[in-house]
Amino acid sequence: MNILFLCTGNSCRSVMSEAIFNHLAPEGWRAISAGSQPTGQLNPRAVALLRRKGIATDGYYSKSWDDLPLTPDLVVTVCGSAAGETCPAYLGPVRRTHWGVDDPSHLVASEEEIEAAFERTYRIIRARIEAFLAAPTLSQAELDRIGTLGAEC
Repeated sequence: MNILFLCTGNSCRSVMSEAIFNHLAPEGWRAISAGSQPTGQLNPRAVALLRRKGIATDGYYSKSWDDLPLTPDLVVTVCGSAAGETCPAYLGPVRRTHWGVDDPSHLVASEEEIEAAFERTYRIIRARIEAFLAAPTLSQAELDRIGTLGAEC
C-alpha cells in the first residue's frame, strides 16, 4: 500500500507523517509526502524532532505533487488548505481522507511553547498512524474516524 501525505508546503506535517509512517509500517507499505505549493525546504524543527525520536530523515525533501514517483492508494491531507484542493487529475479516483493537524511551524510563542507544539503534533500524527496500522478494516468511515484521534495528546 502506498500512502501520500499531502500538505500545501510539504515542509513540516506531511514530512513528519511520511517519516513516522515509514518508521512504523510493515514491509511493503510505503508513505510519501508532497505539497501543492512546496516550500523547497524541510522545517528544521520537524527534522530535529524526528531525529530525537530515532526516526530517519535521510532522503526526505520538500517536493511537489507533480513529481510523485508512484500513484498512491490513499491520499491523506494533513492541513486544511490541502483538504480543499482538487488532487491532480493523474491521480484518478484515489481514496482520500483528512487528518488535519495544526501547523506548529507558524506558532509565534516562546521557545518552550513552540517545542511543545511540535511534540503535540508528533504525538497526534503518531497516534493516528498507529491506529491506521492497527485498523481491522480501512473503510472510509474508519479512515475518517482516525483523523479525529489525538485531540487529547
